Amino acid sequence: MDLLNYAFMQRALIAAGLVGITAPAIGTYLVQRRQAVMGDGLGHVAMTGVALGFLLNTSPVWMATLVAVVGAVGMEMIRSRGKTSGDVALAMLFYGGLAGGVMIINMAPGGSTTNLVSAMFGSITTVAPEDVTAMAILAAFVLAVTIGLRRQLFSVCQDEEFARVTGLPVRFLNLLIAVTAAVTVTVAMRIVGLLLVSAMMVIPVAAAQRVTRGFTATLSLAMAIALLVSLTGTATTYYMDAPSGATIVLLAIAVFMAMTALSAPLARRRARAARAAEEVCTRDDVKV
Repeated sequence: MDLLNYAFMQRALIAAGLVGITAPAIGTYLVQRRQAVMGDGLGHVAMTGVALGFLLNTSPVWMATLVAVVGAVGMEMIRSRGKTSGDVALAMLFYGGLAGGVMIINMAPGGSTTNLVSAMFGSITTVAPEDVTAMAILAAFVLAVTIGLRRQLFSVCQDEEFARVTGLPVRFLNLLIAVTAAVTVTVAMRIVGLLLVSAMMVIPVAAAQRVTRGFTATLSLAMAIALLVSLTGTATTYYMDAPSGATIVLLAIAVFMAMTALSAPLARRRARAARAAEEVCTRDDVKV
């Protein structure tokens, strides 16, 4: 594989692997609590952070992380206090973040909206060594939260009132989910792009749900699917000179369609097995 002979492709594949394991890790919780579009809002607000990175001549990844985290905390506080609906909070993130990014990038010396294109849609050639380091640190945080606290986070996503009654710190866990989603957005920025990152949070999870039962099985399969399409899409980008973000997302959609086609006969097989088990139980009851 000649693509491994190039340092930029080695960095791109490492970054793609980090995206593959982190995006569905938090996406599973977002889908569970019906906040699948949250990644879109955070992706837009992270634009402001990227633009600030250019303006202040600092790392766009770390600056985007900081701004996205602030936006995520603000959105969660608005949602939890009930002063406005979640849809309105997301709309403010969408349009305010995007507008702020465009405005700030034009204030940067020599800056223009073209500087935002790679952050918006992803580009394997923009992954620098310091970006890989930053992404690895952020990915470690995401995995520590989503896997280490999976029982608590699942309880909050499933039923907040029950989680509160059992003594879980619901407000803190909600904030932690929002912050982790914001961090994941910036992890995926270089490979998938800020405008497409939400797809990698949602589509692998939706595909896994077609053929699995149970939270842990869905989470594991979603991570495997996302890792596969991220690496395959990045390699395809090298050979076909295609945009990395679009290639990865289209591959994820193809896997979703395949899983959907597979789910119908699988569901029929499960139904037959359930009926057979029920008939056995009925015969046993009759004998007794």
